[in-house]
Amino acid sequence: MRLRSVLAAGVLAMGTVAFIPPLTASAAPAFQVPFPCNQVWNGNSSNSSAHESYELDFNRGGSPTADLGDTVVAAAAGTVRTAAHQGSTNGYGNLVKIEHSESYFTYYAHLNTIAVTAGQVVSRGQSIGSLGNTSKPGNNITPHLHFEVRQGATGYPGNIRRAVFNGSTFAYPDANVTSRNCSTNYDPAAVCGSGYKVIDTARLSTAGAVDLLWNGTRNCVVTLKFTSLGTPTATSAYLEPAGAVRVTDSGSFGHYAGPVSAVSPNCIKWGGAHGGASYNSPSEHC
Repeated sequence: MRLRSVLAAGVLAMGTVAFIPPLTASAAPAFQVPFPCNQVWNGNSSNSSAHESYELDFNRGGSPTADLGDTVVAAAAGTVRTAAHQGSTNGYGNLVKIEHSESYFTYYAHLNTIAVTAGQVVSRGQSIGSLGNTSKPGNNITPHLHFEVRQGATGYPGNIRRAVFNGSTFAYPDANVTSRNCSTNYDPAAVCGSGYKVIDTARLSTAGAVDLLWNGTRNCVVTLKFTSLGTPTATSAYLEPAGAVRVTDSGSFGHYAGPVSAVSPNCIKWGGAHGGASYNSPSEHC
């Protein structure tokens, strides 16, 4: 490098030998699989004609809708830059884009629900939404998570980078990976129990999210905290099936309120509160 040679020449001319360290590339964030701890997912970069280089589609197998509503979590800590449906602009549908350190970005596309807001700071492993099949009008796709890692906000597709999970580069083009995205954050489906999947999400500004889940017979509600994690603060969750008594869990909790569950053959009301924000649904999901 010319600048380095000039500096070295100047130092030697003064009769002093100095060490000038080599320039090094910036390190990428420590990304993990974008699903809850210990889940096994199949990633594929070649099963879509719309893919560019190292983009990945994730599924767990089974029927085409088996993964619909499964929890999606942040691959690394960062700041949410996009949390909205993309309309006709592109085929991403409900998209969450997170900016990480060293100008890295992760993209989570086709989400069924979004549990975060633009500008929100998220931690690795935090729930950001649920897997879905949203896209642009007229584009019918089966449920999956489209995931990308980019370095830099411009230059697509040249800025797409290989996905590295838990320190190992993904074995392109197709491989199964086990999530080591394990933290003090919680998967609402795991809180409610086996068979539950997220069917609706209400954001509590940047303080948290209320998740409504269904297992085919019962509904379940969990309010997840995004702030004051580990510190007991006022948090609540409730579920009220039509014609039945409201079930509520309210108190000072470190990570979440709930789960509250009930058989819900008809319409329901649901909601929760944390950090000065609350959500109260109308009678819905009939």
